[in-house]
Amino acid sequence: MMEGDDARGLYWLESGWVKVVKYSPSGREQILSFIKAKQTFNEVGAFSKLPNPATVIALEPVEILVIPKEDIRSFIREDADFSQHVIEVMATRLNHLVMLVEDLSLRQVTSRLARLIQGEAVDGILSRPEWYTQTELASRLGTVTDVVQRSLRKLEEDGIIEVARDQIKIVDPEKINSISV
Repeated sequence: MMEGDDARGLYWLESGWVKVVKYSPSGREQILSFIKAKQTFNEVGAFSKLPNPATVIALEPVEILVIPKEDIRSFIREDADFSQHVIEVMATRLNHLVMLVEDLSLRQVTSRLARLIQGEAVDGILSRPEWYTQTELASRLGTVTDVVQRSLRKLEEDGIIEVARDQIKIVDPEKINSISV
């Protein structure tokens, strides 16, 4: 799905992972979100007359279903539970984007990185699929790979995290919490 194209409808990701991105004129990428299986994307395009607001890129093999705009509008009119679910998803996405703007404008990279690790870790571990590289982290944090590498190294040297190829482990939850605020 390419930014600026006509929106066909609402997309349901049946399997795999995709990322939603915006590009600067120079080609720099800002990741807006990652979408995992059993989630929807392109609500703005599906519920408005606007074109696709961002580009969506598959990170691994995916299966995607498209629910045409006309069908979505019928579901909205006919099913209050579906309508409520759509509103909740859109509110969650809007909140995520507001937090992204806050992070990019008000926090240093190390603080943004600590916040991301803390927010996505499960039982103190952020698992990283093969595609979740330092380049992806940099794009998500609104910076460049070198800065992410330095921030990871600093957090590791300070005994806050341990970095492995497939995961980042939080070693000191109190310190990472104080940095991510």
